[in-house]
Amino acid sequence: MRILLVEDDPMIGEAVSVSLKDAAYAVDWVLDGAAADIVLRNGEHQAVLLDLGLPKRDGLEILRRLRQGGNGVPVIVITARDGIDDRIKGLDFGADDYLAKPFDLNELLARLRAVIRRQGGQAAPLLSNGKLSLDPATREARCGNAVEPLSAREFSLLHALLLRPGMILSRAELEERIYGWNEEVESNAVDFLIHGIRKKLGADVIKNVRGAGWMVDRAT
Repeated sequence: MRILLVEDDPMIGEAVSVSLKDAAYAVDWVLDGAAADIVLRNGEHQAVLLDLGLPKRDGLEILRRLRQGGNGVPVIVITARDGIDDRIKGLDFGADDYLAKPFDLNELLARLRAVIRRQGGQAAPLLSNGKLSLDPATREARCGNAVEPLSAREFSLLHALLLRPGMILSRAELEERIYGWNEEVESNAVDFLIHGIRKKLGADVIKNVRGAGWMVDRAT
């Protein structure tokens, strides 16, 4: 999944970026509020990690403008402003969750998984369409009797499809969810990942819709 990190502290930003990439997310990182405001207009991210004390534009103002514009992307506020009034204001402005610094990176990842599940209409920790299931905490996929660990990018691709079972995602849409801004994408990258997933879980686990893209079966 494609995550936007808005954080002006280089040490925190680097630590969070590495942790997200290790957990199979594609990460785009900006260091000030004005840049975040511009990027968020494109609507290319599945979740946002937003600091509040930013240069050029405050995080709460970014959040307010985002929600007033009708953008429902999940937002987790990560900030040193840990007073109860600050928490209330952040949640009332439209944040989905609020995490005060310093925070544990594993807790941040767990909260991120939770808000992405809710955004996709999934309450359970496992993503499933009844035939195929995916555990975001372990990156294991199950289909029938097969239980297989996935690589980071295999996981990202299958996660994107299972969030919307029955919906066709094009090559460009899958690439957008798997790769960050500065990552080179080879022309056959999606095909290679799908081949790897099918080899582990079965040839019919991901269906190709010729000329349109790929999908997993609708939930049963």
